Amino acid sequence: MTAFRAFLLLIWLCITAYTVIVVRDYGLNLFPYFFGDMMKLNWAGQFNLDFMFMLSLSGLWTAWRHDFSGAGLALGLLAFLGGAAFLSVYLLVLLAQSGGDLREVLLGKTRAVRKTAA
Repeated sequence: MTAFRAFLLLIWLCITAYTVIVVRDYGLNLFPYFFGDMMKLNWAGQFNLDFMFMLSLSGLWTAWRHDFSGAGLALGLLAFLGGAAFLSVYLLVLLAQSGGDLREVLLGKTRAVRKTAA
């Protein structure tokens, strides 16, 4: 579990440093680049489309994990817009809150409780 936590931290550090440099050089105007490549029907656009679907899955999983509550929908939107920067921190927080129980991390506290036979 320590290696996974270190990997999540490395993801966050790398994507944050990279983002700071890109924002410095190109500003915050991501969408024309992102969707522009998709409109060109090239490999960069294919990657962006694939990535957007991965972000969608991340956002849906996050919202589902929180039972599509208001907070869950807000976190799902953050997952979609924040990508790996959000998800790496989110998973680190969940790992800390769950004591490393991956079942709870993936399913949420209420779904992770196993029902015992009476």
